[in-house]
Amino acid sequence: MGRKVTVATCCLNQWALDFEGNCERILRSIEEAKAHGAKYRLGPELEICGYGCADHFYESDTLLHSFQVLRNLLESPVTQDIICDVGMPIMHHNVRYNCRVLFLNRKILLIRPKMLMANHGNYREVRWFSPWNKLRLVEEYFLPRMIQEVTGQDTVPFGHCVLSTKDTCIGTEICAELWNPDSPHIQMGRDGVEIFTNSSASHHELRKADQRVNLIKSATTKSGGIYLYANQRGCDGDRVYYDGCAMVAINGDVVAQGAQFSLDDVVREGFLSCMSYQQELLVSDTGAGFLLPLSGGVDSSSTACIVHCMCVLLCRAVEGGNSRVLEDVRRVVGDESYHPQDPKELCARVFTTCYMASENSSEDTRSRARDLANQIGSTHMNINIDVAVKGILGIFSAVTGRWPQFRASGGSARENLALQNVQARVRMVLAYLFAQLSLWARGRPGGLLVLGSANVDESLTGYFTKYDCSSADINPIGGISKTDLKRFLLHCAEQLQLTALRSILAAPPTAELEPLTDGRVSQTDEADMGMTYSELSVIGRLRKISKCGPFSMFCKLIHTWRDALSPSEVAQKVKRFFRMYSANRHKMTTVTPSYHAESYSPDDNRFDLRPFLYNASWSFFHSGYLKIILFFISGGQKKYDEYKVKITVIRILC
Repeated sequence: MGRKVTVATCCLNQWALDFEGNCERILRSIEEAKAHGAKYRLGPELEICGYGCADHFYESDTLLHSFQVLRNLLESPVTQDIICDVGMPIMHHNVRYNCRVLFLNRKILLIRPKMLMANHGNYREVRWFSPWNKLRLVEEYFLPRMIQEVTGQDTVPFGHCVLSTKDTCIGTEICAELWNPDSPHIQMGRDGVEIFTNSSASHHELRKADQRVNLIKSATTKSGGIYLYANQRGCDGDRVYYDGCAMVAINGDVVAQGAQFSLDDVVREGFLSCMSYQQELLVSDTGAGFLLPLSGGVDSSSTACIVHCMCVLLCRAVEGGNSRVLEDVRRVVGDESYHPQDPKELCARVFTTCYMASENSSEDTRSRARDLANQIGSTHMNINIDVAVKGILGIFSAVTGRWPQFRASGGSARENLALQNVQARVRMVLAYLFAQLSLWARGRPGGLLVLGSANVDESLTGYFTKYDCSSADINPIGGISKTDLKRFLLHCAEQLQLTALRSILAAPPTAELEPLTDGRVSQTDEADMGMTYSELSVIGRLRKISKCGPFSMFCKLIHTWRDALSPSEVAQKVKRFFRMYSANRHKMTTVTPSYHAESYSPDDNRFDLRPFLYNASWSFFHSGYLKIILFFISGGQKKYDEYKVKITVIRILC
C-alpha cells in the first residue's frame, strides 16, 4: 500500500555573498515547510552563497562562509525532524564543485556534486566549477572541523548517489541536468527512484517558462513519480532575473506551481509549499524612486508602464498584508507612516517623468507623453533643451568660427549627425541633473535612479547615440524587442485602462532629432535604419540563435522573404545590417545594463561575446552575394526546391 508523503519546494530571493540574509531566508522557508507537515525541503541552486557570486567563487572566503552558514543551519532547532536539501560550493580533493548537501537532525546524509554544467548563453559554470564525471561512484569527503564539531562525523558520502528511506527513494538533479538529453532522472527512474528533485538558478527569458514546464512534465510522464522543482527569484546582483515558478509534477501532470513575478508568493497545495521573498525596490540606500525621460514613443512608454505595473504589484501586496513590502515602500518614500492608497498615488511618489523638448519636437509626442503621465500618475515635467543645445554650439562656433547646419538647411551628413547627437547627449546630462536635484527642489531627501529606454533591436544595429539619454542607471527594456514591447503596451491599454497608449502604438517610431516639416515629423526610425523592426527581429534571431554570418543569413532570407523582396533587395538589407552592426558594435561596451529577456540579445557583457572593432566593409562576403544575385537574375523564376539545390552548390563555390 502507498503512504502519503509531504514534501516542500521553494523559490527564494537570494543575493550573492549575502550570507546572513540568505541564511535567514533558508530558515524561514524550512519553518514554513514544517508548518505544513513537510518531511523534506528543497531549495534553489547555491542558495547559501547566492548563485551569482561569479569570480568570488575563486575566493576561499566564499567557501569558508558557506560552511559557517551550513553550521548555523545544522545547529538551528528549525531544521530538526525534516530532511533539508541546500546548495553551496565545496572543494573536494582541491577541486571546486557545485553541490547539494542533504542533512537531517544534525547529520549530513550525503553531498551530491553537479554533473552536467550550464555553460552557454549567460552561464559560465565551468569557469568556477568542475563537473563530477564519476557515474555511480561515491567517495569519502572529510568534513571541516567546524562541521565535525556539530555532526560528530569525520566523513560523509560525496558523489553520484541517491537517498533511500524506509518509504521511498529520492534522487537529485541540479538545474541544467534537466535540460540535457541524458538527464540523470532517466537512469534514476529505471533504478527505482520515486521522488526527483531539481535545484535551479534558471533566469527568465521570454518564452522560456513553457519549455521549462514541458521538461518537468516529461521527466515523470514515462516512468512515473514526483518531480520537485526549486528556483531562485530576483536579480542576485546581476543582469538576469531568476523567475521562481517552483512547482511539483506527479506522473507528468503539474499539480502545483508558484507565480513567476510576484513580490511574495506562498502556494500551499498538497505536495507544494512555495515561498519567495521580494528583492529590494532600489539598490541605492539614498534611492527614492526613478526618473525617466518620456518621449511619447513606444520605448519610453514601455519603461513607464513597467514602473506603473510595479506600483500595481506593490499596492496589491500591501493590501494583502505584506509587511515587508510596506516597509520597503516606506523606506523609499522616506515616510515611516506612509500607506499607499492606489497605484497612481504611489507612482506620483516614486516616479518622475520629463518630456525634453527641442525645436524639432512635435506637439503630438508632447501630448502623448503628457497624457500617459497623467494616466499612470507620475510627477511630470516639461523641459526645453534648446538653450542648452545652442549654448554648446555657441562654444563650438566661438572656437572654430563655424556653425553646423542640418541637412534640410544645406548641411553635410557629418553636420546633420553631430547636431542630432548633441541634442541626445544634452538630454542625458539633464536627466542626471534632475535625478539628483529634483527631490531637493521639492524639499524631499534622496535622489532618483535614471531609467533608460532603448530596445534590443536598436542595440543590435547601434541605432542610438552613445552617451545619450539611453545612458542611464538601468534599462528595463534593453533585452526586449520592439515587437514584444508593442504587445506589452497593448496588454496595458486593455488590462490597465491606459487609453493613452493607443495613440502611442499608432504613431511611427521617431527620434525627432531633425527639423520638422510643416510642424510634422519628417524623420522615422525605420527609414533611418533601412528596415522595419519586424525585419530586425528576424535578422537578430538568425545572427544569434541560428548562428548566421552575412552569407548564410542571405541564403536563408531569400527563401523567407521571397514573396516580399527580390534577392537583390534582400542582399541590400543584409549588407546594410552588417555594416551598421559592425560599425556600431563598440557602443555595446558602454550600453546601460539591462535585464536579459531575449534569446538574440547583443549584450556583450556575458551573453553575446564578439569583437567590438570590425572591418565594416565585409568585402569578402559581398562577392558571394553578387554570384547568387546573378544566378537568380539569369535563371528567372525557379521552383523553391531548385533554388535550394543550386544555392548549396554556389555556397560551396563561394
